[in-house]
Amino acid sequence: MNSAQIRSSERALSVGMWLIVGGAMLYSVLTVTPLMAAHTPTAWRWTAPILPIVVDAAVVIVVRLDSVLARLGGHGGPWPVALRWMTGAMTLALNIGASALAGDLVGVAIHSVAPLLLIVTAEAGLAYRRAITAAVRALQAEQRAEAQARSKAVEDREEARQRRVRERRDHEASLAREQREHEARLVREEADRQDRIRREEQARADAAAAAEREARERREREREQAQAEREQAERRAAQQRELEARQKAERERQARAEQAERERLEREREQERIERERAALLAAGPPAEKLPEDRARAVVQAAFAAGLAVRVAAELTGWSVGWASTRYQELRDANVSTVQALG
Repeated sequence: MNSAQIRSSERALSVGMWLIVGGAMLYSVLTVTPLMAAHTPTAWRWTAPILPIVVDAAVVIVVRLDSVLARLGGHGGPWPVALRWMTGAMTLALNIGASALAGDLVGVAIHSVAPLLLIVTAEAGLAYRRAITAAVRALQAEQRAEAQARSKAVEDREEARQRRVRERRDHEASLAREQREHEARLVREEADRQDRIRREEQARADAAAAAEREARERREREREQAQAEREQAERRAAQQRELEARQKAERERQARAEQAERERLEREREQERIERERAALLAAGPPAEKLPEDRARAVVQAAFAAGLAVRVAAELTGWSVGWASTRYQELRDANVSTVQALG
């Protein structure tokens, strides 16, 4: 049996099982629903089909997962077996319940056909699938063994062919090597003769080259001597230029230092002047009346620079504390902006 026939058998088994399962489920729902409706409160009779549907759904799960495990060659342990028998027993009990309560033995026998058929079909289908899986694996192992045997035969034939090719190639290589050795011997003899001729010509060329080299070396020495004299003169000129540059740089440095000193003295004199003006503004004391705004601003700036309180600045200008506080804040903001710009 080939793989196509095995797949056809599996399809037939699967289709048959699902037909039996579907028919049993439909028959079970139609049989159990009246029993559930008779034993359910009137307001909840619409829920009568739920229980048979749940039990039949468990049957579907068991059948489907058993088929998957059988194909994979696995075993789910005792719980799948318990679920199969429990769902089968529940389906059987629900189907014959109405007839058993009525004492109808014929009804019990009739309504037990579908559940018993479903239980036996599930067990038989599982056994069939396991047997088919074992047969498929045996067939696959046999096919792999045959493929390995064919591959080994092909490898042996290829190895024999490569060995024959290698032997023929070695024989041809031996003949070619002997031919090359003969040709190489002739080439060496010709090369020796040409080498003797080249050595004689080389000796004559070496003599001419020695004379030419001696003349060239003499010219080179004369040129190097002239070059050394020029380089010495250039070094003396460079040293003179470097000395002049250092002297010039020193003069410029002294000039910059004198300029910096003059600027420092000017800044100190300017600072002294500002300090005198500031001291004069602060020494004037509280005025009899409010100072003009430009002079009041100068007094506030002097007070801010001296670190005086806002109230003191207000008293020295005759203006309000709020106005003096606003001028202080403007001076602080100006100082912050200056610091940020310098940073």
